[in-house]
Amino acid sequence: MSLNKLIIDTLKPIGIPVALLTYSGVATTYITFFEYNEMGVVFAEDSEQETRHSIQIDVWSKGNYVDVVKQVKKLLKEVGFSRITENEFFEEDTKIFHRALRFYYDDQSENNL
Repeated sequence: MSLNKLIIDTLKPIGIPVALLTYSGVATTYITFFEYNEMGVVFAEDSEQETRHSIQIDVWSKGNYVDVVKQVKKLLKEVGFSRITENEFFEEDTKIFHRALRFYYDDQSENNL
């Protein structure tokens, strides 16, 4: 399983650009994301059985992004992500509203261990 593909495919129905790390297009509302931590959370017989991926999803917009943030939370929850924190910012230099949402996703796939 590709976690990046899972995130992109999950958020695609929102209908705005979704990009890993940076977005260089012209849309005024978009989503970026990155993994900020990965660690083993379940071990058996000296082997990692489950990996926790900590992901930050950033929603950027020149306007009202409340509905986008709600959709992000709903869609990610439906595929197994759990929200940890959420913070709101206003980027003064670019005049962009920014909502940072942190989630974790526990993966039991043998391909990731």
